[in-house]
Amino acid sequence: MEFDEKAKLDTSQIDDREGSASSGRSGGGMGGLGNILSSLPGGGKTAGGGILGIIIAVVVALSSGGGGGNSNGLGSGQVVGSDSATANSAVAASCQTGADANTQEKCAIVADVNSIQDFWKTELPKLGIDYSYSKTVLFTDSTDSGCGTAQTGMGPFYCPTDKAVYLDRAFFDVFRQQFGAQVGTFAKAYVLAHEYGHHITDLQGNLEKNQQDREGPQSGSVRIELQADCYGGVWAHNAVATGYIKALTDADVADGLDAASAVGDDHIQKVTQGSIHPETFTHGSSAQRQKWFKAGLDSGDPAACDTFTPATV
Repeated sequence: MEFDEKAKLDTSQIDDREGSASSGRSGGGMGGLGNILSSLPGGGKTAGGGILGIIIAVVVALSSGGGGGNSNGLGSGQVVGSDSATANSAVAASCQTGADANTQEKCAIVADVNSIQDFWKTELPKLGIDYSYSKTVLFTDSTDSGCGTAQTGMGPFYCPTDKAVYLDRAFFDVFRQQFGAQVGTFAKAYVLAHEYGHHITDLQGNLEKNQQDREGPQSGSVRIELQADCYGGVWAHNAVATGYIKALTDADVADGLDAASAVGDDHIQKVTQGSIHPETFTHGSSAQRQKWFKAGLDSGDPAACDTFTPATV
């Protein structure tokens, strides 16, 4: 995937905490990936004992009164010290145009986030919902979030309390090495588009309503994840029109489908446990994730992403 060299990047949509001292608080009630994985057969552990974080997950803010929060940006989870302020100044200086995005991974993330939010700020009002911007927080190892301590092993996630996406870029290396994903430029964009898909579901009011039904192939959790995949595909269909991306090739689409397959519950369970347990699914099978990403990609229409109505997803 190639970015338009002349596109102007908006780094204010990024909170760069990479390399900053950890501000995480322990025991913060992360109700998402850690708890979901610990409920799986084998405890969701890799052979080496580390928490398996290679699932793109929505985090439910159990300890802070549900999915509510400050919709105007980062709320109680935002801790910005001098290190973070310096990092944000540095990314603003180095990531100015699409030409920078073509040569630097962090700038590509900025361009992806800009493109995704540019699309939804125009599209969501057509559905009668105002769009509120969500920052992407880049961190190293761990950081504070409105949903508790964000850690590398959790993988990327969206926190509905502070309306922010959290990402440690080390995720991409583990994603590639442990699960065989290609993780090209578009796969990284898919990861971000999926997380912003959760933001859309949250703004629509469907996140909190469906988050209690957590396990099984037809569970609310699976339907939430598949809708995020579909919304990611909707953005991809319209990505070039946002002006940040020159074109999406067949190879880019294959890269996205490969990433969707790699984060299927059945694939992850097969790799980490050697067996598949559909009754514990929380994100959907590889086939489901590819199906719904492609549904959004082919249609370009959010209306194609109703994963809550069909009897079978």
